[in-house]
Amino acid sequence: MRLSDKAEEILESMWIAIEEEGAAFLDLDLIGFALDDPACRELAGHALVEVRQGMLYFRPEGREEGRATIRRHRLAERLMMDVFNIKGEEGDLKACEFEHLLNEGVDVKLCTMLNHPTTCPHGKPIPPGDCCQQARQNGDLGVVPLTECKSGQQGEIAYIQTEDSKKMQKLMAMGVLPGNRILLTQAFPSYIFKVGFSEFAIDTALAREIFVRKL
Repeated sequence: MRLSDKAEEILESMWIAIEEEGAAFLDLDLIGFALDDPACRELAGHALVEVRQGMLYFRPEGREEGRATIRRHRLAERLMMDVFNIKGEEGDLKACEFEHLLNEGVDVKLCTMLNHPTTCPHGKPIPPGDCCQQARQNGDLGVVPLTECKSGQQGEIAYIQTEDSKKMQKLMAMGVLPGNRILLTQAFPSYIFKVGFSEFAIDTALAREIFVRKL
């Protein structure tokens, strides 16, 4: 089901009000929507919400859709603020724009890349997906810092997480780029790894900023 952006915004507000703040319903006046808004009619038409005395209540299907919607939003927040380093109001706005693209399994790939986070950057819970439970059962935490790899282990570079442009340039000059294969040959006292036919040594602090997908 593909809902409009406004309909998804209402579901998010419902999830926060009902599931997290303990309200029984959502008062649309609080978020600036009217009951005759097309987005409200859209949700009612899909039997996701019920309107009673001017208030919105979740139907079971709507609660599940709200859960998925708030999950996508908070994963988008983690991507913008943790990976792209876009923080504050701009990060929130970009996350709002990006979340609507996380359908049809894209959210699962993003969740795996981010190592199945449990909270958003604001400390609010991210509802777990099936991928989170499966990863924990299998002991496969998806993307991890290079410091969590063992000597002799190979991985695929997922992203670099650093706010220091000089560190970023240094790693990129080594060939530490998303999609490239990396082989960790030594983990102590320094981290030594190979990218292609070249070998490099870095300290623990820099190794923590390289995130890899174990192979």
